[in-house]
Amino acid sequence: MQTLRSRIASQGASSLALGCFSLLAQPAVAQTTPPATPDSGQANLGGFTVSDTAVDEGSYKVERQASPKATADLVDTPRSITVVSRQLLDDTNSTTLAEALRNVPGITLGAGEGGNPLGDRPFIRGSDSSNSIYLDGVRDIAASSRETFALEAIEVTKGSDGVTNGSGNAGGSINMVSKAPEKRRFVAGDAAYGSADYKRFTVDVNQPINDFVGVRVAGMYHDQGVAGRDYVWQRRWGIAPSIKFGLNGPTSLTLDWYHMQSSELPDQGIPYTRIASSLPAGYTEVAPLGTGAFTTASGSTVQRSRGTFYGLVNRDFRTTNNDSFTARFEHQISKDLTIRNTLRYSSTEQDYLWTQPDDSRGNLYLYGTVSRRANSRYSTQNGLVDQIDLYGKFNTGGLKHSLAAGLEYNAQDSAIGNYFSNGVAGTAIASAVACASATSVGNAICTSASTPNAYDVWTGVVEKGPANSRTLADWTTLSAYVFDTITLSNKWMVNLGGRYDRFVTHASAAVAAPFTTNRTWQRRKDDLFTYQAGLVYKPSANGSIYVSTSTSAIAPGTFLAQGLEDNAVASATIDPNSLKVQKTTSYEAGTKWNLFGDALAVNLAVFQTRTTNARVTSDNGGVAFIGDKRVRGIELGISGNVTEKWALSGGYTHMPSVMLNGGYASVGGVYVPAVTTGKRVANTPLDSLTVNTTYKVTPKFTLGGSAIYMGKVYGGYGYGSTAATVRAVYAPSYWRFDANAAYKINDHASLRVNALNLTNKLYYDSAFTSHYAHQAAGRTVIATLSLKY
Repeated sequence: MQTLRSRIASQGASSLALGCFSLLAQPAVAQTTPPATPDSGQANLGGFTVSDTAVDEGSYKVERQASPKATADLVDTPRSITVVSRQLLDDTNSTTLAEALRNVPGITLGAGEGGNPLGDRPFIRGSDSSNSIYLDGVRDIAASSRETFALEAIEVTKGSDGVTNGSGNAGGSINMVSKAPEKRRFVAGDAAYGSADYKRFTVDVNQPINDFVGVRVAGMYHDQGVAGRDYVWQRRWGIAPSIKFGLNGPTSLTLDWYHMQSSELPDQGIPYTRIASSLPAGYTEVAPLGTGAFTTASGSTVQRSRGTFYGLVNRDFRTTNNDSFTARFEHQISKDLTIRNTLRYSSTEQDYLWTQPDDSRGNLYLYGTVSRRANSRYSTQNGLVDQIDLYGKFNTGGLKHSLAAGLEYNAQDSAIGNYFSNGVAGTAIASAVACASATSVGNAICTSASTPNAYDVWTGVVEKGPANSRTLADWTTLSAYVFDTITLSNKWMVNLGGRYDRFVTHASAAVAAPFTTNRTWQRRKDDLFTYQAGLVYKPSANGSIYVSTSTSAIAPGTFLAQGLEDNAVASATIDPNSLKVQKTTSYEAGTKWNLFGDALAVNLAVFQTRTTNARVTSDNGGVAFIGDKRVRGIELGISGNVTEKWALSGGYTHMPSVMLNGGYASVGGVYVPAVTTGKRVANTPLDSLTVNTTYKVTPKFTLGGSAIYMGKVYGGYGYGSTAATVRAVYAPSYWRFDANAAYKINDHASLRVNALNLTNKLYYDSAFTSHYAHQAAGRTVIATLSLKY
């Protein structure tokens, strides 16, 4: 197998050379401010409207996406798109992608473990979207926890989005827009301190060297405990320098590097109270262990504190290391046509060993104890992408076109292994065991559910397994796409798009201990075609009514074990030719309006997303593709300024979902319909709402707040020893309220105070399929001093 690094020198270098030639071989155009999008002379990035003369930092409203694939303003784009602006990130103190996505209704966060890795795992319209995260339109597949210090905005597209970004994107996609050099000179910095010894420092320096060259550097240091959780801590730092040649166009080259490192004692969460075999016949829903008294089967009482930590302070850890290097050439061929080439190499490492409070042996219910199950992973993920885009406007007869077309080469590889207590012999660290007492088994494996000791002594040597104990996988895609928004008249527009992907996957499963057997490799090739189509009617210039459809195709092996891989190629027992492409089709109808002089954007949509060919296990232990799920819903969104003083952002989503066909499962040696059939789709709440608002009480003093509601979220379902017993685990619904206040001291200094989870609500922000749910932070008060020059 040719490694990704060796391919950089050949395919990557030649792609960059072609991109550079395409850009620099064009005649120059005398224009001081080239349009950043096909229709606009200014770039709208988050809450900042950037032009030659002004920067407006007061609004949440954004006119259009930053991607060159966007061929119309948001009001004329026939699908649901939410943009989280830089202003909203600051107002809500959203320092990570996970925190930022709480501002988007309809998104839930999934929990991880060993098989589903720790990191950002958003679910959009019922589908795992951890493989649908992009940075400036380029896929960012690696499992990691992403920061916002170097971002201008986050764009969330809902509905099948394979046509825009390739394999995956069944329920939608997330695009992070990075900071880049600008023509204006500024220095900005924040210093924050808060609850649980919260400390954060950021700096953002933009310096034009002259009219041709500009430099920008963003940096961050973050160190905190977690309010309401004992022992847990997080620490990270990052830097993102960039330089741009050709600030005033028409030809530019931007080079940037992003680096972030993190270390933490991860929070293992709270166990569920029952296993299926301990339940009475029928269907029972099981919540995590609360702080009230719980009576075990033996009649004893379990009562934990809010901060109870089931891990081991001296053993558990998590570290990440992220690097990406980007070169972007852009040339304006004419005032209506631009060509752009983006080349990026990225590398991500994630290592962890953390304690999961295992519930699979019924310890909590039977004995009032917890088994300290060790989940571990050490992984590397490398990616090389070269993407060339051509976008602009032209007319054919009486029709106006806003066109975007492109070619993409994308190569990703990953290597994933586990930690052992003896790496050479491959001795697994003890996990799911029966704990008849808190001291059973020994070696700190069992502990009390009420009063665990985080400093219990675990004896062992944590070692990475040998090379053959890792799962290796890589994939390569060659893609071509085209999008066109056609204006038929001042009332009618048509939005069309199509994409072709040649997707080739190689994978090799880990070799069993003693890891001396030769590896076997699986190979799979898929040709994928996805499309989108929409019709837009404009009753007036500031509004639209639309209908649209779009598709997504998830090729086997797409996730490279970086998310919910239910279609994996890396299995020694599965013929890759027996696998099928999972297909999703979305339908949407809605209306969008810009109100109050275009200051406020509102939208309403109804939608359906349906996935077929979800993989299940057949009665002979092989692979069957009879899985079929459907998510329907209605969504309302709002973003912008109601008045000059009052800003508002948020929305509401009602999202009924059902697993129409989950296949079959073996229960007590008898095959019965899968437990998921007829059930609500996991990680898909029926209702969710978020509202963020600020109001300028005086020219210097602003008050604001947020309200977040999340309905019950099911983590998963399971049979007991017979089909008569069914368990569903879930995270209960909750309301969360935040507040913020800001005071402008002078033109260069301001002070902001955020109170997150103002009422100190105990709630769970993610639910795993089994074992545990993750408890969110308690009340956190943070004061931030901001300086800018």
